[in-house]
Amino acid sequence: MSSTETARRVTVSVADGVADVRLNRPDKRNALDPAMFEALVTTGERLKGQVGVRAVVLSGEGPDFCAGLDFASFRAMGDGERLSGLAELPPSDGPAQAAGQRAAHVWAELPVPVIAALRGNALGGGLQIALGADIRIVAPDARLSVFEVAWGLVPDMTGTQLLPELVGRDVAKELTFTARDVSGEEAARIGLATYCADDPLAAALETAGRIARQSPDAVRAAKRLLDLAGRADLATGFAEEQKEIGALIGSPNQVEAVTARFGKRAPRFTDG
Repeated sequence: MSSTETARRVTVSVADGVADVRLNRPDKRNALDPAMFEALVTTGERLKGQVGVRAVVLSGEGPDFCAGLDFASFRAMGDGERLSGLAELPPSDGPAQAAGQRAAHVWAELPVPVIAALRGNALGGGLQIALGADIRIVAPDARLSVFEVAWGLVPDMTGTQLLPELVGRDVAKELTFTARDVSGEEAARIGLATYCADDPLAAALETAGRIARQSPDAVRAAKRLLDLAGRADLATGFAEEQKEIGALIGSPNQVEAVTARFGKRAPRFTDG
């Protein structure tokens, strides 16, 4: 895969602790091809260790978030091929191994909150990428769909495991078995999205900015703990709470949070 082509598929800009990440194939509705898979994974992996990033906003250039796999990928499947397998990715020691799974799950693996801003189409693999975010803000008229069964497939980019957590097992089955469209308004109502906004990107950037002004240590610890809920037993979860709070109390950023609050000024946190 051409490194130049891959580099163009996703753009990143960072300002005031917020990484603005955009799928950049608007002429193809940001559809997924091997270069897009590579770009999503490599971008996410790079952001994991980027000092100064406190929140991430994930969106698509143009009128759509991501319309799923591009037509070339579906044509290749007719011949028994998987073009996603052509993506050249660094090795992973996480639970996601396939290229498509990693393109979605890498956002869940980021230590900082990720907010997806959805407008237009978020279909199939595009929706599954959004499931990797911590928060999803959608336009009321956005079009979301677990679309794979319409192509004779199943969701294979982490969707079968993450969707039931959000909407419940029965609703996840109904959406998957029917491949029906869900509006942004319905998505917010059933838990597929966090809430609706007429301008989801502006709302996502505003939320990310508010997160970036909090203690980065506390936010990262909170994400770790909340991601354990329902996935670890209570004894483990409660023990991790005490471990995290013990590390935070008296730490430089926690002292700064208290000092700034009593001093009625904006805190000046440091990034580790």
